[in-house]
Amino acid sequence: MKVVVNGRPLIALSLIDRLQLLPRLFDEIFIPPTVYREVAIQGGDRPGREAILTRTGAIVQAPAGTSSIEPLLLGLDAGEFEVILLSRELQGDWVLIDERLGRRVALSLGLPVKGSLGLLLAAVGADLMTRQEARESVSQLLKNGIRLSSQLIRMFESELERL
Repeated sequence: MKVVVNGRPLIALSLIDRLQLLPRLFDEIFIPPTVYREVAIQGGDRPGREAILTRTGAIVQAPAGTSSIEPLLLGLDAGEFEVILLSRELQGDWVLIDERLGRRVALSLGLPVKGSLGLLLAAVGADLMTRQEARESVSQLLKNGIRLSSQLIRMFESELERL
């Protein structure tokens, strides 16, 4: 399976030391250059930034094509825009993106979208982590300043109970 990953999920996974879930769930992991620069190069002293390529085996790849639509017209930043373009080109199995607008645009283009919490659910479903570890990971995200709405957490808990 192929996934194209945006910055916030990479940051979230590195904060909770779960980057290793990506290569365990996906055969091919792609990160657009803009996202890589934002997270790994300009990421300052962010935990796990050096591990993004080494621990995930991710390939940094730019979209081959361009779009006549300006990302700013859609309200997307350059990284989100590249993630969506690259996923369309590669016919990725998932687009891993947390930002609400980026998710909406990707879904409107027919792309399969998951976020950081969806990835944790997939890891539980694949027996890569327990329900309790997934809950603890969400708590760690919150403690590390990752904003998650109470509605999103309720949906996560509901899905977690179904697994």
